[in-house]
Amino acid sequence: MVYRKKSEATEQERVMRWAAIGSITVPELELLHHIPNGGSRNQLEAANLKRQGVKAGVPDLCLPVPAGGFHGLYIEMKFGKNKPTEKQRWWLEQLEKQGYKAVVCWSAESAIKEIITYLGVKESEEMKQ
Repeated sequence: MVYRKKSEATEQERVMRWAAIGSITVPELELLHHIPNGGSRNQLEAANLKRQGVKAGVPDLCLPVPAGGFHGLYIEMKFGKNKPTEKQRWWLEQLEKQGYKAVVCWSAESAIKEIITYLGVKESEEMKQ
């Protein structure tokens, strides 16, 4: 097994692996997806994506499932000492104003806990890593 240094990307990958396993018992988890707005790109690709609707600051993960009085859940993943940017904070605020739950998580564990709490489900043995 290849071990990679922990990063925002590796933590997000852990969340997505957990959701894939968990979707067997909690089908809503199959709807959890990444919004690929970040990352470095060459100028041409960045311009094309911007014309197609990519917007800076949109949270990393979206679970479009209504629960607990919210329309859906958005998660901005961070790692270590990273903090949300001004644009990310703006998006989180705007999403909350529109009736979504929008949170920042600094680890896979905290994101998984947010999702479990949001959906009001119990984590099965298969889902535990």
